[in-house]
Amino acid sequence: MLSLFRQTGLRFLWLSVLAFVLDQWTKNIVLANMELYQSIQVNGFLNWTYVHNYGAAFSLLSDSGGWQRWFFTVIALVVSVVIVWWLRQSTRQQILLPVAFSLILGGALGNVYDRLIYGYVIDFIDVYYQQWSWPAFNIADSAICLGAILLIVDMFKNNEEDEKK
Repeated sequence: MLSLFRQTGLRFLWLSVLAFVLDQWTKNIVLANMELYQSIQVNGFLNWTYVHNYGAAFSLLSDSGGWQRWFFTVIALVVSVVIVWWLRQSTRQQILLPVAFSLILGGALGNVYDRLIYGYVIDFIDVYYQQWSWPAFNIADSAICLGAILLIVDMFKNNEEDEKK
């Protein structure tokens, strides 16, 4: 069993655990120290702003009556199972792809936990510039985005390697 972890992308599951733990730790700090909708200015482009996200990314479907909680939970759990399967199929030589999948997995599970426990996702990172503001997000969302960026980098890297062959 241990050799399965060493020889596949499962060896990067520690990144999933790290993303999940950091996400939940920061959310617990927010819950313990902030009121809903409270905003604390950090600098000229960043606030800690505690909000509930009942929808998906950018609050998509947040006002849909509650069914979206279970819909997004099921989707995230199915995707998580598929990611673990992909990690198990990856080879020892692959690094970037399993790292990307591990980050996405940790972030997805962080948000699934919120949906199951609270019924919504806790968001608190508020990035803005003058009148423009990015929708609030959290560490889980950051892990998912970083994983997605690494997937794109891996795709271009593999495409370049294929063209050289």
